[in-house]
Amino acid sequence: MDCPSEENLIRMKLDGMDGIRELTFDLSNRQLTIYHQGPPTPIETALSSLNLGSRRLSSQASAKTTFLEDSHQKKLLWTVLIINFAFFIIEMTTGLISRSMGLVADSLDMLADAFVYAISLYAVGGPLLRKKKVAKVAGYFQLTLASLGFLEVLRRFLGAEKLPDFSTMIVVSILALIANSICLYLLQKSKSKEEAHMKASMIFTSNDIIINLGVITAGLFVLWTQTAYPDLIVGTIVFLLVVQGALRILKLGK
Repeated sequence: MDCPSEENLIRMKLDGMDGIRELTFDLSNRQLTIYHQGPPTPIETALSSLNLGSRRLSSQASAKTTFLEDSHQKKLLWTVLIINFAFFIIEMTTGLISRSMGLVADSLDMLADAFVYAISLYAVGGPLLRKKKVAKVAGYFQLTLASLGFLEVLRRFLGAEKLPDFSTMIVVSILALIANSICLYLLQKSKSKEEAHMKASMIFTSNDIIINLGVITAGLFVLWTQTAYPDLIVGTIVFLLVVQGALRILKLGK
């Protein structure tokens, strides 16, 4: 174990094994410390299959209960949770004031993300099975949200809606785009980004960026056409993206 590529190889091999809590690499001394629950035999077997000349130096009980990667995940998830919940309030308020279905729909999607990150916090440090269950809960939550959203879009299509405030749509969506880009950057930097609950978080955030661009475009078309239809069409597309993201996340839970 003398280079980062071997470290990544080991992480990929051990990813998803129940009981593993933390991997601490000492590349200069070619040593790896594994904090785990249960017998070490499955771990040794997995490492031996890599043909890196691994052998166990020692094994002992540890009283450590707080792990570095768990703490990093929690700090990261709290950060993106706060950002998403803050923009849920901002977009819901400005969406209602400006009569923009696009902003209202995006605010609900932000709220969904905030709940997903909260659920993901519960999964940090837990076994793979729990994390897959979290991914399923997140997926079904998004499907429920999408169903409610479609009903609201239909109601607005059938009713006589006033023209949305296109300037508010564009400005708020640009701010939300910046916030979501920061969230996605932070999530992609995480060493645990391949875990199911973290993948779910990145899928939600990627969808948000697409939605923000859609609302900005809708604002421009509202200005151009002087009708509310572009805003309502984007609202429909938003919930189609929510459904697509939910289905992808449900696959992670299998």
